[in-house]
Amino acid sequence: MAVRSPTSDDIAAAARRVPRFAHRTPLIRLEIEDAGPEIYVKLENLQPMGAFKLRPAGNVVGRWLDDGTLPHGVYTASSGNSGLGLAWAARSAGVAARIYVPDGSSPAKLAALARLGAEVIPLPYDAWWRMIVEHGRNDEPGRFFNAVGDPHAMAGNATIGREILEDLPDVDTVAVPFGGGGLASGIAAGLHGQGSNARIVACEPATAAPLTAARAAGRIVEIKAGRSFVDAIGVASVLPEMWPLTQRLIDDVCAVDLEQVAAAIRLLFTRARVVAEGAGAVALAATLAGHTGHGKVVCIVSGGNIAAPAFARILAGGVPEAG
Repeated sequence: MAVRSPTSDDIAAAARRVPRFAHRTPLIRLEIEDAGPEIYVKLENLQPMGAFKLRPAGNVVGRWLDDGTLPHGVYTASSGNSGLGLAWAARSAGVAARIYVPDGSSPAKLAALARLGAEVIPLPYDAWWRMIVEHGRNDEPGRFFNAVGDPHAMAGNATIGREILEDLPDVDTVAVPFGGGGLASGIAAGLHGQGSNARIVACEPATAAPLTAARAAGRIVEIKAGRSFVDAIGVASVLPEMWPLTQRLIDDVCAVDLEQVAAAIRLLFTRARVVAEGAGAVALAATLAGHTGHGKVVCIVSGGNIAAPAFARILAGGVPEAG
């Protein structure tokens, strides 16, 4: 069943709940000579747990708390940042959190989950992906956090769009990392709900670009998602329930190679002292490559949870291995 976009009431409620958990993040101009567009970066890497996922998790957990429906805690399936966001929100709310992770997940993110007090449970990739597709398991206690297709999760992401318009009302394009589609769709809903005509460009790593493949084919296709240091996004296919929404809300899609992502991470650090993980730099990489158009372009730096060895290798001019 196709999911619905968050309503204006959903987004207004999220704007009230999210500040209980997450920060309003800066939007800064990135000074790059001869870049073409006027580039801004929205620094979601500055959230307390290092990524935008605290917004959707905080909104959903806050809503469940208001409804009194959390007697058995919360759980989710996540390769990293969704789990971190849920673990942080759950700890803030005083409820238990269980995070199912795929084998081979980033050690840095697993350690962060443990520090936040979450129970971390590894699964083979196929079983982990099935939990995402099926939105949890029938025999599992607690509430399943669907970071992608829940309209209230997207409403949490929509608060990013509202903040962008408050800081830059005449934005032309917002470039967004694409994993499951919840971030891009939520930001689009937040922008459109305020009357903005800004374009939304979804940005993927070329090693795992299911939306790019689907747009080219005109239908959902399954790809072989290669592992890379861009480990917070990149799955085998667009979720079927998200396909109609992404068709309606996302204006364009592009893929960038790993060398371009690494170069964007270096540039963010050397020019602005911003630490971005792989997924967090994909939108800037796409913009620097000319995929997001001209005018005023906001690039979402979705997270900064990168392992120190990988970050060091990138700063030294290399491209790290997966993880």
